[in-house]
Amino acid sequence: MILEMRQPLISEISKRRKLTLLKRHLSLGAVILEVGAGSAWFSQQLRKSGYNVTTLDLLSPANIVGDINQWKQLGIRKNSFDVVIALEVIEHIDCLTALRSVCKIGGLILLSSPHPSYDWIMKILEHLNLTQKRTSPHINLTDFKDIQLPTIVRHRPLFIHQVAIFKNENLSP
Repeated sequence: MILEMRQPLISEISKRRKLTLLKRHLSLGAVILEVGAGSAWFSQQLRKSGYNVTTLDLLSPANIVGDINQWKQLGIRKNSFDVVIALEVIEHIDCLTALRSVCKIGGLILLSSPHPSYDWIMKILEHLNLTQKRTSPHINLTDFKDIQLPTIVRHRPLFIHQVAIFKNENLSP
């Protein structure tokens, strides 16, 4: 059993808002993969609502332990999930191609990340213990406007953070 640890105020509010946002776009029976699940709070909340969720992270207690970019070696089939969630992941590692590969065509990809222009503000908020500390450097900051997928929802809370739900399309040949 995983005990829920309280996160800093802004992180706590943010994760609850992302959950509400995603649930508006989910259908029951959706098969979901959460990448970078950490404590698996998000997945636990979805499971409580009746969703089938698999977690993937570099560390246990994830259902699948490993790197999303190694999805084939981890035994994950191409186009096997209706929804792929990667909250606060894409800024750490270039993994969009992998996320798209495991998501069904027409499926949803939920991403959140600091906006590249305002990551310095995120560092200040971390220092003030208002957001959770980063687990590794932000070496892949990505402006979601540059992601070439249809956007279902895009938000920029306080202009420093990005949250978006994209619709997965066919990968280029």
